[in-house]
Amino acid sequence: MSPTLPRTTKALILRQSPPERSPLFHDAIFQDQPIPALKKGEVLVKINAAAFNHRELWIRKGMYPRIKPGTTFGADGAGKVVAAFDPADSLLSKRVFLTPAHGWVSDPNGPESNFGILGSSAFPPIGTFSEYVAVSRDEVIPTPAHLTDEQAAAFPLAGLTAWRAVSVLAGVQAGQNVLITGIGGGVALIAMQFCLAMGASVYVTSGSQDKIDRAVRMGAKGGASYKDAKWPAQIGAQLKKNTPARPTLDAVIDGGGAEIMQQVSGQLKHGGKVVCYGMTGSPTKITLTMGEVMRNQQLLGSMMGSRADLIAATAFISKHKIVPVVDTVLQGLESAEEGFEMMKRWGQFGKIVVRVGKDAEKARL
Repeated sequence: MSPTLPRTTKALILRQSPPERSPLFHDAIFQDQPIPALKKGEVLVKINAAAFNHRELWIRKGMYPRIKPGTTFGADGAGKVVAAFDPADSLLSKRVFLTPAHGWVSDPNGPESNFGILGSSAFPPIGTFSEYVAVSRDEVIPTPAHLTDEQAAAFPLAGLTAWRAVSVLAGVQAGQNVLITGIGGGVALIAMQFCLAMGASVYVTSGSQDKIDRAVRMGAKGGASYKDAKWPAQIGAQLKKNTPARPTLDAVIDGGGAEIMQQVSGQLKHGGKVVCYGMTGSPTKITLTMGEVMRNQQLLGSMMGSRADLIAATAFISKHKIVPVVDTVLQGLESAEEGFEMMKRWGQFGKIVVRVGKDAEKARL
């Protein structure tokens, strides 16, 4: 390793919750970690920005599988390649972001091998809430030129999840009507941006009228509050007003689960698709009745996606100059606890990003 590079990195580490603490809530501690010597095919990325996902909060609550205390938080991060095992590596000095998961290369149906998401996991044993990350050069993607590092950090996990749901599974096309539930979350917002760029008409739900209004200003046709039991009928009325010739939904992109099929079935066309990528609703099941079956309405499950999906999504945002929505930029890894508190409140519209290190302010074009 170059003598100009540090041998340790400051990182946000998962520490086991004390046994007397109830309910369980693991600690997030800020400490130095050694930077490993690079192996063949590896590069060292100086992280300039890292983004939160609700996954980090669920990990601290012990609600996520394969948690490993002593590992670094974070699946989303962007920065610059500052060293490589190969001194002639073409990625040196390039701005990149990390792929948020390993083990899924290109199979459209699912991972080809052991699959794991970055951050606080047994596999892979790395995370982005760190000043430096050593990683395979195959697990970084060049950052689109129109994005800052903060915006790039907001993209990978949410963008990959949204792309697979919108493009690969729902097959959204120009002229279609699409409902996106829970607008304001990172996946829902980038899914809306994808759909709008594809030429679809988008409708949204949220528990916040302000979030609905902000989505409309971004291009959505309308929306309804999921706190109102009549929200499906309200979406239906908007469809009849805006597209009277075909007042039905072609697809629903959903992160809540629960009774989503029952709720949207009356507004969803025969053969329409509901793609569910999350389960924030309760109970943690989705009811499918013969009514939906006889209408050929399809329920499709989705979780993140492949590296090939992420490369395709990155090319799409580059072509259409899509900028992921960032709600808040926190200064320094030591401010990460503020990000956890913000996620507990579910109030953000877009991603919470941490600016890492003194060079992050310069990481703009």
